[in-house]
Amino acid sequence: MSVAETLEAEDVSCADTRSAVRSVLLEACFALPPHEATRLRDDALLVVSELTTNALLHAGGVTRFTACLTGGELQLRVSDRSVEVPRRLPTVPGRPGGYGWMVVQRLASRVSVEVGPEGKTIVAALALPGPLTRPSSTGM
Repeated sequence: MSVAETLEAEDVSCADTRSAVRSVLLEACFALPPHEATRLRDDALLVVSELTTNALLHAGGVTRFTACLTGGELQLRVSDRSVEVPRRLPTVPGRPGGYGWMVVQRLASRVSVEVGPEGKTIVAALALPGPLTRPSSTGM
């Protein structure tokens, strides 16, 4: 099963990317036990929020976003204008921020950065906890 949602605009927001993830996950979560569906949704929404926020704050905004269910995983692809590869920032007690990249790396089963002449794309993949096959409508 392959389900995808793509956004291409100059003003993609965190709300837009979270909405796209929810839309794609509606197709996946019907086949999962409720606790696994909830965990996948929560992790995916946190990862996409961090990636989108980082693109907005540090890279001139999101230029393209895709959420795709394929090959046993949910792939979140966030493209922006910066060619700088994300790095973990030192955290300072009492100062907000600096945890986003660490959160993405912790929750995603795979993270890669593709840098090109016009910017970069970060791909964060979350492994699906089970197969996404619809139950038979005949009950057998």
